[in-house]
Amino acid sequence: MVGYDPKADGRNISSFEVAVAGSVSGLVTRVMISPLDVIKIRFQLQIERLSRSDPAAKYHGILQAGRQILQEEGPTAFWKGHVPAQLLSMGYGAVQFLSFELLTELVHKATTYDARDFSVHFVCGGLSASAATLAVHPVDVLRTRFAAQGEPKVYKTLRDAVVTMYRTEGPLVFYKGLNPTLIAIFPYAGFQFSFYSALKHMHKWVLPAEGRKNENLRNLLCGSGAGVLSKTLTYPLDLFKKRLQVGGFERARVTFGQVRSYRGLLDCAQQVMQEEGPTGLFKGLSPSLLKAALSTGFVFFWYELFCSFFHPMKKADS
Repeated sequence: MVGYDPKADGRNISSFEVAVAGSVSGLVTRVMISPLDVIKIRFQLQIERLSRSDPAAKYHGILQAGRQILQEEGPTAFWKGHVPAQLLSMGYGAVQFLSFELLTELVHKATTYDARDFSVHFVCGGLSASAATLAVHPVDVLRTRFAAQGEPKVYKTLRDAVVTMYRTEGPLVFYKGLNPTLIAIFPYAGFQFSFYSALKHMHKWVLPAEGRKNENLRNLLCGSGAGVLSKTLTYPLDLFKKRLQVGGFERARVTFGQVRSYRGLLDCAQQVMQEEGPTGLFKGLSPSLLKAALSTGFVFFWYELFCSFFHPMKKADS
């Protein structure tokens, strides 16, 4: 069960166990989906259309982008920024799931709302993700910079990136793109948790006899569905975030095509609409949805699995 379960009768795991399960689920999932994340970021930052008909476009499809990155930068390119990405995933997972557990418990004990309601999971999921974002956003900026740079590399190591960015762009560089991130992450994570819970209940209603037989498969499928729905509804804000995070990093982007500078979220949205049209808001959606299905599915899958390890004989009825 993700979140506080008032019917668990003392079977809810401890806060430490929640944090560990969230952290490890993030770590394992990140290793698996890093190549898709790199391709997604490259698509989001490309000004040119993602189409074969545009001769200036460096990338125009998932398989083509994968082959080109492999040829030009080698297999390690798919794990560029992997160290900050792992720090991001572990820290984010721990803070998010722990905050969600505590918030849903608070709702149950301090209000008359059912802690398992769709609306409660939406609000608590959004708030927990916002708290996690504030905690790890500097690492997210570092991860994006590493994934965005080509060859020759601007940043050689994580330490080099931190020092260079701080000296050339100031301390606020580590919070570039924070506004669209928070605006996007609240509904995205809120939908993730609420859709995940709703899909699990729907699965139990449609296939009541299969509920206990295939819990792990159910968690994976419901998590994947929640990830796809959530990402589709909030995708343009994720694109704006990535464009803003690489501001001031134009010298590393020249080999990828055109570069743009944005003065803020609204200016970014306006320029994208004017130059790239409505479809520009959804550049990189395909790898992003594939990544969302895998990452969200596996995050919930691993989280529930690791939680069951802590109390193998006391799994809550979810």
